[in-house]
Amino acid sequence: MALRDVLKMGDPRLLEPARPVADFASLELTQLLVDMHDTMRALDGAGLAAPQIGVGLQVVIFGVSANPRYPDAEEVPYTVLINPQLTPLSDAMEAGWEGCLSVPGMRGLVPRHTDLRYRGFDPAGQPIDRSVSGFHARVVQHEVDHLHGILYPMRIRDLRDFGFTDTLFPGQNLQDD
Repeated sequence: MALRDVLKMGDPRLLEPARPVADFASLELTQLLVDMHDTMRALDGAGLAAPQIGVGLQVVIFGVSANPRYPDAEEVPYTVLINPQLTPLSDAMEAGWEGCLSVPGMRGLVPRHTDLRYRGFDPAGQPIDRSVSGFHARVVQHEVDHLHGILYPMRIRDLRDFGFTDTLFPGQNLQDD
């Protein structure tokens, strides 16, 4: 098990665009995926992007099953997505509360596309092509934003909808995503 430190907002590496993965058979990629999985699970996250642990590659992982931190969220299958491309399937947007391991202790109301197609590759270089909606679409957009140097506070339209989790949601056991 290899837990990695998660970079925090303010670290300039989080603002750098990530590079595409060229070698799917590399030992570096295999170890990166193990480290990302272990780190995300240890922190009970919904997802993690490689730039969050200081690796500037276009790699995200995400997945949510029965999780007390997301009691109303539908299940999202565990996915490794490499070199992703997102295509909104409609103009419909929905605002939802988000947190992030790189922005600990805070939440913000973030507008996201409700329906989305994502394409990319799995760890073996095989294509992934899915159309998703709801929470699944939100999680993918949040994680892929990290690959473009975008943190969720940059998408908040009204900073009155951004604050410390324990102040916004007193008595609730919400942690960072």
